[in-house]
Amino acid sequence: MTSTQRTFTPIAIAILTVSDTRGSADDRSGDTLEQRARADGHRVVAREIVVDDRYQIRRVVSAWIADAAVQAVITTGGTGFTDRDVTPDAVRVLLDREIPGFGELFRQISREKIGTSMLQSRVLAGVANHTLVAALPGSPGACRDGWDGILHDQLDVRHRPCNLAELAIGA
Repeated sequence: MTSTQRTFTPIAIAILTVSDTRGSADDRSGDTLEQRARADGHRVVAREIVVDDRYQIRRVVSAWIADAAVQAVITTGGTGFTDRDVTPDAVRVLLDREIPGFGELFRQISREKIGTSMLQSRVLAGVANHTLVAALPGSPGACRDGWDGILHDQLDVRHRPCNLAELAIGA
């Protein structure tokens, strides 16, 4: 539910694509997140691509967490179960608090579309230094599901009874 009594506040978002095979010309998942964020009125203040390496992921995400100009970090890719899928492991140690319901809700949304294959998604979210951090899978469809099903509402300070945007903007 959205309240008209509050004024929309754009969130400053950084997007990290984790991939061994994608570059800026074919980063469809990063493009999907950026398009949806901008369509909802948010600002994309940074965007990068790194290989599936926990230390490269941590380097970028921790710099954004420390940057007061970034209020939310969204990663795409590296959330599966192969040896190269290390995004949740890289991000989890940076969080002050994890948001367990985020992954649970994402898998619920995914089950409607991909059935029990949703079990292979290690999606997670949390808060670090008053910055929301969310790790989504690397497909454009999963990014759409994560944005439309969760982030669209939770990054809108007008969403009631509560939202994650308030943590980022200090409302």
